[in-house]
Amino acid sequence: MSNDHDPLRRAVIAALASAPLLSLANTQSSSDSPRSGSRTLVAYFSRSGNTRVVAGLIQRGLRADLFEIRPAKPYPEDYLETVAQARQERDSGFEPALESKVRAIADYDVVLLGFPIWRETAPPVVRSFLTAHNLTGKTIIPFNTHGGYGLGNSRGVLEKHAPKSMVMEGFVMEGEQERKTMERVTAWLSNSPLAR
Repeated sequence: MSNDHDPLRRAVIAALASAPLLSLANTQSSSDSPRSGSRTLVAYFSRSGNTRVVAGLIQRGLRADLFEIRPAKPYPEDYLETVAQARQERDSGFEPALESKVRAIADYDVVLLGFPIWRETAPPVVRSFLTAHNLTGKTIIPFNTHGGYGLGNSRGVLEKHAPKSMVMEGFVMEGEQERKTMERVTAWLSNSPLAR
C-alpha cells in the first residue's frame, strides 16, 4: 500500500488538523462562550473528514472562528445509504434541519464555506445552512473537496441560496489527496488577501 492511502498517516493528519475543532466544538450551542473577535468565520460540513482537515488548516491559518455544520439527524454511517439519502434530498429539494446555527452571524464579514461535492453539487445540509443564515452583504469563499468530478453546480447553489452575498473563487481539491492538503492550503492562504 502506498503512502497516499496509508490509514495511519491519514488519521494523524486528520487529528493534527482537527485539533482546533475540538477546542471550539462546544461553542456552537453555548451562549456565553468567547469568540476570537475575528470577522471571519470558517463554516464547514464534512462526512469523511477530508473537508474537516482543510477547515482546520484554514481556521488556524487565519485565526478565524469555526463552526461545524451538522444535520439534526446525522447521515447514515453506511456510505451507500448516505448516497441514496442525499440523492433523494437533492431531487426533492429537501433541506434537512440543522443541529445548530451560528450565533451572531451578523458579526462576520467573510464566511469561508467548506463542503464536499456530492453528486456534482453541494450537499443538502449546506443548502440548509445558507437558508438558515442571513448572509446579506457578506463575502462567501467556498473551499471544496471532491472525488474527481470537480465542482459541478455548487457555485450556482451558493449564489441561489445566498443571493445578496458575494461568492468568490475559492479552494478546491480532490479529496483523496490528503498528503498534499497541508501544502496546498498553506500556499492558497499565503496568496490570499485575507491572510494579510
